[in-house]
Amino acid sequence: MSRLVSDTAMLMAAGLGKRMRPLTATTPKPLVRVLGKPLIDRALDRVEDAGIEKAVVNVHYLAESIEAHLGPRKCPAVQFSDERDELLETGGGMVKAKAAGMLPDPFFGCNADSIWLDGPRNAFEELSAAWDPERMDALLLVVTHARARNFDGSGDFYMDGRGQLKRKLPGRIAPFIYTGIQLVSHRLLRDAPDGKFSTNILWDRAIEEGRLFGIAFTGMWYEVGTPQHIRPTEEALTGG
Repeated sequence: MSRLVSDTAMLMAAGLGKRMRPLTATTPKPLVRVLGKPLIDRALDRVEDAGIEKAVVNVHYLAESIEAHLGPRKCPAVQFSDERDELLETGGGMVKAKAAGMLPDPFFGCNADSIWLDGPRNAFEELSAAWDPERMDALLLVVTHARARNFDGSGDFYMDGRGQLKRKLPGRIAPFIYTGIQLVSHRLLRDAPDGKFSTNILWDRAIEEGRLFGIAFTGMWYEVGTPQHIRPTEEALTGG
């Protein structure tokens, strides 16, 4: 039996990249380079390293650029979910890809601009080892502030000893930050809204039902949300 519970990862690459302007005026954020390599290539390299065979990439903003760039890639095999007509956000994007038969149950989700260095095991193996479909609708890879670089927010979640997640309280600091990587059951997507919507809607329902879980990442994660984050990330990756 494979050490992974899914052979497919969906990379979210359709966003407008507003925080990364002016770099994204003519370049989609997934193609912004860090140490000379586009962000989406870094994420796909991690997907490939884990042995995941297929990547579903949703596209909207400057879609042709992403399709042309990824067209020659053979591993993982890339399949595009076209959102040119309407940007569907994270939740709507997953629902559309599932409806098109692109996503098995479960599947990995990953932001196309994520940069991380694995710990003792790669991120997808860690998620697979902790996955329990009887209890979980989604399993989020979260990281402590000490393992997050360039992050200046107050965190996203509290996590109890069983791994159940709760939202950060207003005005408080939460110890765990969402890395943009998760393992998703089709059950999370049931009865989803039509059109564009955020995955947060589905996570909130899962929290109410006690079915949103997390695991603490053992590697390092890098926030690359603005042009100012690029240089410190490059220095950290090179030990500079």
